[in-house]
Amino acid sequence: MPPTTPHNAVEVSSPEPAGQGAPANFGSVRDEFRALTSTCGAYDLSSRVKIRLTGSDRIRWLNGMVTNNVRDLKAGHGVYAFLLNPQGHILGDLFAYNRGDNVLIDTDQFQLEKILATFDHYIIMDDVEVTNVSEKLTAVGVAGPNVEAGLRSAGLEVPELGPLQVADLTWQQIDINVIRGEHAQYPSYEIWIAPDRANKLGEALHASGAVPAGQEALELLRIALGVPHYAQDIRERDLPQETEQQRALNFNKGCYIGQEIVERIRSRGNVHRKFTGFLVAGPPPAPGTKIQVQAKDVGEITSSATIPASKGEQTAALGYIRREIGIPGKQVQIAESSATVSDLPFIDLIRTS
Repeated sequence: MPPTTPHNAVEVSSPEPAGQGAPANFGSVRDEFRALTSTCGAYDLSSRVKIRLTGSDRIRWLNGMVTNNVRDLKAGHGVYAFLLNPQGHILGDLFAYNRGDNVLIDTDQFQLEKILATFDHYIIMDDVEVTNVSEKLTAVGVAGPNVEAGLRSAGLEVPELGPLQVADLTWQQIDINVIRGEHAQYPSYEIWIAPDRANKLGEALHASGAVPAGQEALELLRIALGVPHYAQDIRERDLPQETEQQRALNFNKGCYIGQEIVERIRSRGNVHRKFTGFLVAGPPPAPGTKIQVQAKDVGEITSSATIPASKGEQTAALGYIRREIGIPGKQVQIAESSATVSDLPFIDLIRTS
């Protein structure tokens, strides 16, 4: 977190998301979070990097690298996927978009070195070229119930898109790509644009009524939506099915690195732990805090925050718990506080009424 915190900041017990130029906040984390969940907020996504795959083998090769189906991905569409080691543990996560003549990988800045090294290790006789194009392409995000109206007001006529679908548009004579977010019930978009034009786009969005949102408000929204963050909620020791991210897995796509372990888990039964949510009657527990039932450890917290919901502040946490105990409504103990296992997302914390 930054060295000084404004008096109206909302407490978060997870690391500040990586960002290059994005501020922690713009003065009121509460107002920024409420814009993201009740009107429209705009935010910097320069902490995301872009990797372009070209070459005639790019689709076949990437399909053998990640957990989701890239082989059958239509042009203009994307998927979320894990990159595994041969033991089935998660080396990283990413989005892969079929751009027709190339595949574009989108991931966090801090994962770039590991992902590039892993790609390089597995390109042997394949016609695949990997290029980091982050200096040519950055992103601005917008989210909230009024996001489509905000985009139109800023001069962006976006067609109806499905989750992770891309539209190639021109805005004020600038080529941009607009991508619909995964959560259909909580609308969001990413706008990919040349870095030297991003400020102009941000100014237009703010002029249209989109409230500037910083990293702290985005972290609150991430936790409220129950979206795990790699290196925080998803670690290299975790197995894909433990994360509950079925959106990252495809069981009909053929072989890929780590597939044998993933398939063995599916065919022989579930893993013992699951990623889930907790509503806590107390302050946000620190990452690593144990979850207990009858004084026995049954799990641990990975992220937490005090969410400024419309019905009042509520501490929410993410973490792992033994599967047989992780039933919504189950009462557990987290540090000195009682807590309740909750489904994800935390719907009541995002509702505006």
